[in-house]
Amino acid sequence: MVEAAEERRGFARASWANVLGNAAKIIVEGAVGLLFGSVALLADAAHSVADLVASIVVLVWGRSTFDEPDDTHPHGHDRIEPLTALFVGAVIALLGLNLLYSSVEGLITGVDVTFSPLLLGALAFAIVDMYLVYRYTEAINEHLQSTALEALATDCLNDIYTSFAAVVGVIGVLLGQPLLDPLAGALVSVLVVYQGVVIGRENVNYLIGAAPTPEKREAVSEVLREHPDAHGMHDLTVFYDGPVLEVEVHVEVDGDLPLRQAHDIESDLVDELRALEDVGDAHVHLDPSGIGEWKEQSDETGL
Repeated sequence: MVEAAEERRGFARASWANVLGNAAKIIVEGAVGLLFGSVALLADAAHSVADLVASIVVLVWGRSTFDEPDDTHPHGHDRIEPLTALFVGAVIALLGLNLLYSSVEGLITGVDVTFSPLLLGALAFAIVDMYLVYRYTEAINEHLQSTALEALATDCLNDIYTSFAAVVGVIGVLLGQPLLDPLAGALVSVLVVYQGVVIGRENVNYLIGAAPTPEKREAVSEVLREHPDAHGMHDLTVFYDGPVLEVEVHVEVDGDLPLRQAHDIESDLVDELRALEDVGDAHVHLDPSGIGEWKEQSDETGL
């Protein structure tokens, strides 16, 4: 209980860092961009408006993943976290498309930008701001392994990339090539859309109970094969229940074992499976070896 409370506080601190970091970036870039007419700065500030909304959603909604199981959610609230991360991914992708549209429009119609050292100063502030938020979020998430915080950290990196692209645009204005401003925005917007799609696809898999990678499934199989009392296994299912893995399997043991000894074997297997990285829970059913009641699965019937 104490650990869960500490994790909730860490999650809240990281979420608040993203909220405040994005708010500061919006104020600085928005003000300077409006003052000098920079499409790149205004687009970067607009990007952070959506990021701010996503951060607030994670702050308010994402903490529910640390709630204990209750009558309405008997299996806990683990799926709320990838749901918030999916929202962040969708916001990132839609924002990238909007930035792409604005950048193409600027390339077609042209831009009217006045150079000022304040443009570069605002971008330098934005880059440092987002880097500090990124490092803080990553440091907290090293222990939590939250998909929602991971999505926010990825978005911080996207912000840094877009700010560097805006630097290119501002330098283009300084050198008499103002079209570099929307061109840089167009190139980075493609990266932003890609990152949003990647985040969304990963978290959709968490929500629909998709299978893990073959390597993670093999790690589960190896634990079962190595147990000295297991003679075989079948009907092995490994799937995501939120961001953690659920394991269901039938393990064959000596049919003449006393009930208490069979129970101890089952408990050992469950503990070993739960000790694996990413495995949240395991359900092991013991069968007497050799009776052949299970469906044919040639790759799993022998150890």
